[in-house]
Amino acid sequence: MRVSLKVDEKAIDLNAFTQEIIGNTAAAMAESLRGVGQDWKGIEIKIEKH
Repeated sequence: MRVSLKVDEKAIDLNAFTQEIIGNTAAAMAESLRGVGQDWKGIEIKIEKH
């Protein structure tokens, strides 16, 4: 699994451990939703602070 992170359009370097933590957490949340199976190819999450 490859995970990338951008904050205000700036790419943030992530080590393997951080990629694993973020990736596994996002995958588990998505897979728990109705209609999302374990055979997904990509997950995109966008968060905007207001």
